[in-house]
Amino acid sequence: MFDLTGKVALITGGASGIGAAAVRLFHQLGASVTIGDIQAEASEALVSELGDRIRFSRLDVTKAADWERTVAETEAAFGPVNVLVNNAGHPGHWKPMGDMTLEEYRMVCAINQDGVFLGTKTVVPSMLRAGGGSIVNNSSGYGLVGAANNMDYCASKFAVTGMTKAAAIELAPSKIRVNSVHAGVVLTPMVEATMKQLGSDADIFIARMPLNRGAAPSEIASVFAFLASDAASFVTGAALPADGGLTAQ
Repeated sequence: MFDLTGKVALITGGASGIGAAAVRLFHQLGASVTIGDIQAEASEALVSELGDRIRFSRLDVTKAADWERTVAETEAAFGPVNVLVNNAGHPGHWKPMGDMTLEEYRMVCAINQDGVFLGTKTVVPSMLRAGGGSIVNNSSGYGLVGAANNMDYCASKFAVTGMTKAAAIELAPSKIRVNSVHAGVVLTPMVEATMKQLGSDADIFIARMPLNRGAAPSEIASVFAFLASDAASFVTGAALPADGGLTAQ
């Protein structure tokens, strides 16, 4: 596995699902980690579980002030941030666009898209002090292909894909790499709740993936770890599918 010794990482949405798997893995691989999340109880439980080199900062990714405080607290505790994982997200409302309100659409974009913009913008000065870094954006397979009744989610995740490429070009001279990860169905509590809501219609999402199964959160966390590590030192601007073959079709 990859070595993250000496890395200072901020992982958003780190209290559960893919984020929690990433927190555990990054910590195991030697990084100091801040969990940025609005779920205080679950985050504090993870801090207690892991012990040293781990902390929690309450972070609503749609709030610029929260980002500024969280980055400052992380740097004060561990040193300049050199890894940001923009993982926090909303699964969308899963309804026909004709039934979706503008408020619903904007709410999903605020979390999934604005959160990435704010995080990237805010962390750059700290990464410059670190001499460079890696930003990993959790997009989606549905940031590369479309899905019916999923306008809000697809729009926000396609935006993340484009934002990643733009930021990678802009930040390359500063030795900051920016990449996106595009998962298929990952069996997190959030996704399982969505699939329960969809009922039998959820089967189609598994069936669309040639591997014919959902991923464990740890399988996506390991991709994050690769992109965060020096093993990926020549990888930037990439849209890396980890989607069971969804986008290969």
